[in-house]
Amino acid sequence: MSKVTVVGAGKYGSTTAMRLAEADIVDEVVMTDIVEGLPQGLALDINQSRPVLGYRSLITGSNDYAATADSDVVVITAGLPRKPGMSRMDLLEVNAKIVKDVTTQIAHYSPDAVIINVTNPLDHMTTLAAEVSGFPTERVMGQAGMLDSARFAHFIAEVTDSDIMDVSALTLGSHGETMVPVPSQTKVGETPASSSASVSVSGSSTISLTPSLPRRAGTPRYTSEMPYSPFIQAHTGIISPVSPMTASTILAAAADGAK
Repeated sequence: MSKVTVVGAGKYGSTTAMRLAEADIVDEVVMTDIVEGLPQGLALDINQSRPVLGYRSLITGSNDYAATADSDVVVITAGLPRKPGMSRMDLLEVNAKIVKDVTTQIAHYSPDAVIINVTNPLDHMTTLAAEVSGFPTERVMGQAGMLDSARFAHFIAEVTDSDIMDVSALTLGSHGETMVPVPSQTKVGETPASSSASVSVSGSSTISLTPSLPRRAGTPRYTSEMPYSPFIQAHTGIISPVSPMTASTILAAAADGAK
């Protein structure tokens, strides 16, 4: 692979660009942002670490989409992040306009690229990127499946006091409160979660996940207040799935945001 573009030089974008470069799997990583000087400065810092960390991938910072031309992969991280008290859906209107504009530029300069969307609300923005770009569906994707599966694996390892490298986990569904774990595809070592898990829900929504697996003494059971409760709640049917929005509805929101 010769060229990957990361759109957005915030925390997520700059970290993505840095990790891609350090992995040394691509010739050039282009980081673009609307803030003058930001991607250029970050690119310089990352490039200067190459002799220390021992990688050859070059980072290019730019405010011009022309620098992204002929990218093999484009990662969209641009958009407003959530603030305290906000849901992902609260970002729909403003981020729809951003993703629409970004995708238009991607399709123009890199018509053969694969698009990976990270911007929230993720599933809606991924649908929008597919609609605006006109790319085949296999070339437009969101990264939530891997992210949420990794988060699920982390909490299983934490509760069972297991080596994270021994945990494999899978989640499916929309990125948010309706994402669900798949016990039949979840293992700690050679022990499948589906063979030992018992789901017990009390009035306080307390659930015991894989109680027969080793667990640290004093580790509490998952409750609705604990970190991964959306998975647990969705799995037990406490949260009902939301109706998916169509691309036309998202585009209408983008149009409203442009007014």
